[in-house]
Amino acid sequence: MDVPLWSTFSYLADRSLPRGQRVRVSFGSRRMCGVVTNNGNAEQQYAFRIKCVDEVFDELPPLPEAFLDLVNFAAGYYHHPYGQTLFTALPTALREPRAVRLPDRRVWRLTPAGRDAEVAPRHKVRHALWQALCADDLAPEGARAVAPSAATILKAWQDSGWVTRVDAAVPPLAVEGVIPLNTAQRAALDAIEASSAPHKPWLLHGVTGSGKTEVYLQLIERQLRAGRQVLVLVPEINLTPQLIARFTQRFPLTPTAVLHSHVADGERLVAWVDAWQGRARIVIGTRLAVFTPMPELGMVIVDEEHDGSFKQQDGLRYHARDLAVWRAHRAAVPIVLGSATPCLETLANVDAGRYRRLVLAERAHHAAALPTVRLVDVRRAKRSEGLTDEVLAALADRVRKRELSLVYINRRGFAPVVACTECGWLSGCPRCSAKLVVHLLERKLRCHHCGWEEAVPHVCPDCGNTDIKPLGEGTQRLEAALGRALPTARILRIDRDTTQRREAWNDIYRQVHAGEVDILVGTQMLAKGHDFGALSLVAILNADAALYSADFRASERLFSQLIQVAGRAGRAERPGEVLLQTQWPEHPLYQALVAHDFDRYAAELLGERRQLGFPPASFQAQLRADAPTLAEASDFLHTIRERLAQPAQASGVAVCGPAPALMVKLANRERAQLVLESPQRAALHQLLNQLTEWLPAQNVGRGLRWSLDVDPQDT
Repeated sequence: MDVPLWSTFSYLADRSLPRGQRVRVSFGSRRMCGVVTNNGNAEQQYAFRIKCVDEVFDELPPLPEAFLDLVNFAAGYYHHPYGQTLFTALPTALREPRAVRLPDRRVWRLTPAGRDAEVAPRHKVRHALWQALCADDLAPEGARAVAPSAATILKAWQDSGWVTRVDAAVPPLAVEGVIPLNTAQRAALDAIEASSAPHKPWLLHGVTGSGKTEVYLQLIERQLRAGRQVLVLVPEINLTPQLIARFTQRFPLTPTAVLHSHVADGERLVAWVDAWQGRARIVIGTRLAVFTPMPELGMVIVDEEHDGSFKQQDGLRYHARDLAVWRAHRAAVPIVLGSATPCLETLANVDAGRYRRLVLAERAHHAAALPTVRLVDVRRAKRSEGLTDEVLAALADRVRKRELSLVYINRRGFAPVVACTECGWLSGCPRCSAKLVVHLLERKLRCHHCGWEEAVPHVCPDCGNTDIKPLGEGTQRLEAALGRALPTARILRIDRDTTQRREAWNDIYRQVHAGEVDILVGTQMLAKGHDFGALSLVAILNADAALYSADFRASERLFSQLIQVAGRAGRAERPGEVLLQTQWPEHPLYQALVAHDFDRYAAELLGERRQLGFPPASFQAQLRADAPTLAEASDFLHTIRERLAQPAQASGVAVCGPAPALMVKLANRERAQLVLESPQRAALHQLLNQLTEWLPAQNVGRGLRWSLDVDPQDT
C-alpha cells in the first residue's frame, strides 16, 4: 500500500488472488488501494484479527510480472519502501481505491444481417450511417462525424442484431518522409542492428545537429516491422511536442502513447493501459514513463541522457536513465543513450567496456557546420543592462537580415535581487536561504524555491532609503532592454513563466517556424533538443556564475549546457555564430568550447574526479534531515554517524558530515546532510541495507524528517 512503511500487510480474501491484483482494503480509518504481492496460507493461525479485502478491482488484469520486477529492483536499489515505490510507478487513477472506467474504443461493424438489410434513402441520416458501415468499420468518433445521433441509432441496430462491437484492426505500418542517412549515421544504425549482445548499452555520441533523431526513427522502424514496441524517454516536457510531431509525420498510423505530467489523469491512464495491453506501439515520455509496462518491448531510447531532469528529487529518488538500462538488460533488448554531451558516468562506463560508443562527428545537414564561438571579454567592454555593444550590434545585424537570434541567460524574472544602495539591504526570502527575485510585470518579489511572494517595496525596509535598485539581469529585464535597443525586433521570451499553458510550446514552434520571431530570450529550456533551422546567432550571458559553485559537478553541467545552447546555431544553410560574455576568457572550459573539443575537456574532468575519488570513481548516498532548527537536524545525523561508525569502517565506506546543505534553509526548515561514499557499490549498498533495517523504527520526533538519496546529483 502507499504508506511510508517497509512491510507488507495481511488481509483475508474469499478466493485466491493473483500477484499484481488491485484491491480495496481498510487501513486504520481509511479506505485504500492495495496491490497483492503474494498469497499467504489460508490455514495459518494468526495471533491477531485479520481484516478482509473489501473489494477486488478486476476490470483490468493483474499488473504484469515484468512491471513488478522493475518496481522491486527500484525499491531495493534506492532503499525506498516497496509500497510507495509501487504506487509512484502507477498512474494516479490506479492509485485510487476505486475501479477505473476506460473508454470503449471498439469499433462498430455490420453483421451479415445488417449488410442484407436495406435502409431506405429517404432516411438520410440512417442511410448515410449504413453506407459508411458498408464501406468499413466505424470508430465511435467516426460514427458521430457521419451522424450526430449515431449512438442512438447504433444501439437500436445492435439490439436488432445489425451491428456488433469488435476490437479495431491493427493499422498497417506506414512510414513517410524517411531522410537518407550519411555515412556515420548508417554505420551507427548498422552496428546496433548487427550487435550480438543486444542488451549491452549503446552510447550514440553525436554533435548537436548530427541527426541522432533520424537514427532513432530508423531504428524504431525496424522494431515496428518486427512487431515490437519501443520506449523513448526525453528529459523535459517541452521536448515532447517537437518529437511527437516528427514521430507522427514518420509513422502516421502507428498508435503512440505520450506520458508526462501535463497529460490529464484520464488521458494518462488510457495511454498507460494502451502500452500495457500492447495497443500503443511507441511510448514517448519523461522520467516516470520508464515504469510503463510494455509486453512486446523491443528497444529503449534515452534522448539527452546526460540531463539532470531524469533524476527525481523527492519521494522515490530514482534516475530514469539508470532504471532504463536495468530494464533493457532484464528484457535482453538494446538500449541507446543519445547525447551531444554524455555525462561522465556514461563515459566511465564506455572506458570500462560496459557500454559501446558510436560517434556522429559532423552535422547531418549537408550545408551545416558547427558554429563559430567567440568570447567577449566583459572586463574591457561597456555593458548596458547586461548586453555589450558587440552583442547588440550582432543582434541588430541579424534583425536586419531577418535571421533568428537567441539570447540565453539561465535566470528568469526581471532581476535576481533588489538592493539598497545606502545600508546594503538585499531582498532575502524570509523562509529560505535564497534571494527574492524581481518579477516586474507582476510587481512581485518571488522565491523560486518555496514560492513565497510579496510586493516590491518602494523604500528600503531597514533604513527607509528610497534609492533601492534591482541588481543583475533576468529574462524579463533582457526582453525589455532589447525592446528598447531594437524597437523593430519581434522578441519572444521563453521561460517557466511563459510556458505554463498546455499548448504554450506548440504556439512557440508555430511562431518560430512561421518566421514571426526575430529574437528568442530564454533560459535552459532552450538549451537542448530544439531545432530552429533559421537560428544563426546565440548570445550567452552570465555563464560565469556557475564557475563559483561549490558542487563538484558544476563545471560538467556548465560545459554541457553551453555546448547544447551553442549547438542551436547554424543547423541549416545559415552559418552559426556564438558570442559568450565572460570575465574569464582564458578559462579551460571556455577554451574547450571555442575549440568544440568535448572529448579533451571531459577527459580532464574525469581525471580530476578519479584523482579526488568523486563519482564516477566512487559511489555515494546522501542521508538528508530537515527540522525546525539546524541543531535538531545535525544532532540526528550525528547519532546516525555514531551508529554507522563501526560497520562503515569494517566495509570501507567513508561517512562525511553532518554538514549544512548547500541551501541550509528551505520553506522554514533547516537542512543538514550526511554523505556515505565508497569505491565499491556493493559495500555501500550493504551498509545502506543495515541502515534501513533500523532507521525507520527510530523515534526521531514529530518535527524532523529524513530522506535517503542513492547516487545523489546535488551534493
